[in-house]
Amino acid sequence: MQSILDPAILFFIFGVFAGAVKSNLEIPPAITKFLSLYLLMALGLKGGFALQKSGLTIDIVKTLSIAVILAIIIPILGYYFLRKKLNSYDSAAIAATYGSVSAVTFITASQFLDQNQITYGGHMAAAMALMESPAIILAVFLASAAKSNKKQSSLNLLHKSFTDGAQLLLIGAMIVGLFAGTTGEKIMAPFSIDLFKGMLAFFLLDMGLMVAKNFKQVLNKPVYVLIYGVFAPPIHALLALLICKIAGVDLGETILLMILSASASYIAVPAALKYALPQANPSLYFGMSLGLTFPINIIIGIPLYTYIAKLFS
Repeated sequence: MQSILDPAILFFIFGVFAGAVKSNLEIPPAITKFLSLYLLMALGLKGGFALQKSGLTIDIVKTLSIAVILAIIIPILGYYFLRKKLNSYDSAAIAATYGSVSAVTFITASQFLDQNQITYGGHMAAAMALMESPAIILAVFLASAAKSNKKQSSLNLLHKSFTDGAQLLLIGAMIVGLFAGTTGEKIMAPFSIDLFKGMLAFFLLDMGLMVAKNFKQVLNKPVYVLIYGVFAPPIHALLALLICKIAGVDLGETILLMILSASASYIAVPAALKYALPQANPSLYFGMSLGLTFPINIIIGIPLYTYIAKLFS
């Protein structure tokens, strides 16, 4: 309940309502893009400042390694499950979408942990960045029929993934925060801390409007796909919890890895898949991630995975 009463989440729900009643409320695309870039920049700075304080420890390397392992395992499992009912292109596209991560879900989750005074390392922003790309590369390997062109396609995709503007801004801001240190943190606090909550609420309002517009697409999906969209994310979260418990990862990092594993990309991966897998149906993987999995994670998933992680801590 505390998650739903958060102002940012309430604005998301309000956006869904406004879109459902066909209000003419809309956020101009240029402002949406600015808000997205601001949130990534602020998140990167916060991660860099925290990483500068903690340094690169064995625990941090362990957590980042787990993030990469999850980013490889999840899309492979998803592909072979979906391949039973769908063609190879759609199976790979959905697996890539759910194998990658949602930055907005991660940002909302980090705010939730801050409010509940659950600590986590700034390196988790780096973990999110590392989990973005492997699923796209794996999707191409799994679905491509042109075996002789796999290497070139994957190298091109890897380059595009790491030079993508949003991804590059996140990593760049983290490096800036790392070098700026405590002095830089004080200087940037009005920008990266004081404004953050309001900007997130504004962005989630727009996301709510987008969810309402895409929800009808979800209703037309095959039942098999809908089952995957509802039940795969919590299974992915439990997989992350199991690996984190075995490795002895701290509570805050465990929760964020669970939430990242349960999230699905609706910005970076769909954009990349238009280039990588043009044969796949965009309304299938985009509609599922934005119209189904994203709202479930924002409203229910974040507090649920936090509660489960606490039970096993």
